[in-house]
Amino acid sequence: MGIIDFSVVLVYFIAMAAMGVYCSKKNTSTEQYFVGGRSFKGWIVGISLIGAAFSSVTVIAFPADAFKTNWVRFTPHMAILLVVFIASRVILPFFRRGKITSVYEYLGNRFGYPIRLYGSLTFVIIQLMRNSIILYLVSLLVYQITGLDPMICVIVSGFFVAFYTIIGGIDAVIWTDVVQTIVFLAGGILCLVMIVAKLPGGLSQVFSIAMTDHKFAFDVIQNDAIQSASWKLSLSEKTITMMFIFGVFGYLTEYCGNQIIVQRYCTSSSTKEARKAMWICAFSSLPIWAFYMFTGTSLYAFFKVFPVPEATEMLTGTRPAEQVLPFFITNYLPTGVKGIVIAAALAAAMSTLSASINSISTVCVVDIYKKYFAKNKSDKHCLKVAWLIALLTGLLLIVGALILFKTKSNTLQDTYNILISLISGGLLGIFLFGFFTTKGDSRAVGLGIVCTLMFTAWATLSVYGWLPDFLKVPFDTYYTMIIGNIIMFSVGYVAGCLLPRKHRDLTNLTVWTQDGKPIDSICSADISNGRFCKLNSE
Repeated sequence: MGIIDFSVVLVYFIAMAAMGVYCSKKNTSTEQYFVGGRSFKGWIVGISLIGAAFSSVTVIAFPADAFKTNWVRFTPHMAILLVVFIASRVILPFFRRGKITSVYEYLGNRFGYPIRLYGSLTFVIIQLMRNSIILYLVSLLVYQITGLDPMICVIVSGFFVAFYTIIGGIDAVIWTDVVQTIVFLAGGILCLVMIVAKLPGGLSQVFSIAMTDHKFAFDVIQNDAIQSASWKLSLSEKTITMMFIFGVFGYLTEYCGNQIIVQRYCTSSSTKEARKAMWICAFSSLPIWAFYMFTGTSLYAFFKVFPVPEATEMLTGTRPAEQVLPFFITNYLPTGVKGIVIAAALAAAMSTLSASINSISTVCVVDIYKKYFAKNKSDKHCLKVAWLIALLTGLLLIVGALILFKTKSNTLQDTYNILISLISGGLLGIFLFGFFTTKGDSRAVGLGIVCTLMFTAWATLSVYGWLPDFLKVPFDTYYTMIIGNIIMFSVGYVAGCLLPRKHRDLTNLTVWTQDGKPIDSICSADISNGRFCKLNSE
């Protein structure tokens, strides 16, 4: 990196830190720190959702997948439009009714506090794992480009994100997301332009090579051979239909039970603005994902025209394919452009990391600390605890990323998907059970969780080869999340029908028990019992 590159990155860091300091002036209460006073417009929240959805996984792993294989992993992401349609019309009202700050408050209203605690802890574990991978990937990029020690890259990146997130709260997260999304997109476009410009045949040569080598195909590897993905329903192989269904379950989990997403519903000034934000994110996400997949395809064409041993090793698996974009940036981008692309990669990672840190702090304070440790504590005290938890979260992410530097993974996306399937414990199934039935209570859900965890434990033992062949799961562990959520819903429903019913007020807690009042005209009066009181309409 030259002085210009370092200057570009430094200016970016200073700008993000300044925004955090500026937003810190507003944070005088947990309401402001967690949900920004519930005053944001839809377009701002929508861009923030884009920033939270895209990370260094997008910047590094998506091009790596398209470079090494083809576009088959784009299939699950096609489900986002269907999911947003369902979530914006059916799911969103459950989180806009009442002054809900944590998505898991709904589980407490519907099933009781133990289930709320289970959802909260599951979220925290998942986010710590996911964002350790994200911090690892962006640190890998910085390490390969700058030559700095990997440990220094992880520590500097992690502490910087934690800094502006801790002091700035959700206001800093959302506004830095807006800036980071713009930087992230600009850097990606610039990188693709440089790839195409260096090819003798330009863009047409990319398409020619990609079509000849089937790089736009939706092929899968079966028995060490590349085969066209089929459309059949099968749990033992990756088919287009099954991967789309996987995407439906994955995005329903995001839009129903992910605090990062739902917290942004709560920051919106109205339900109408929240819906606008969801659609802005959905319609923007698909072309952005496709763009980064196409970047990977273009890198394949580039290194076929200009072959080097490093690129060949990435194709054969000798080197991780995730190194392909950092390798191109390091060796082929001119000074100045390199700094912008690095800033884009940092922006992608930091937007996700900051959102996660703030959301983990929110969940820990709202769902756990206030319940057990702060029943008689002031709001100012809880705000200080939120800062402390955000700091601890940043430290844990740094530790997780450092651990990843000591391990090897050729397919980080697959690894992440399997891990989330194994530990999510049917969280989506719990929410769907609550939304779409009037059956069950904490006993029924608890039984469903036990059965789901037993199932995922079986799958875990199979993944790591700790079972004899005749006891291993007879399906692809990629689909563990789908089966786990079906088990959760089914067991919970059956148990809810069989167990003696305990009376509980379900008004506005299921699709069948809506009171018909305007969504934005009511607030939570007694969050623990799910009762609501009427306020002035917006």
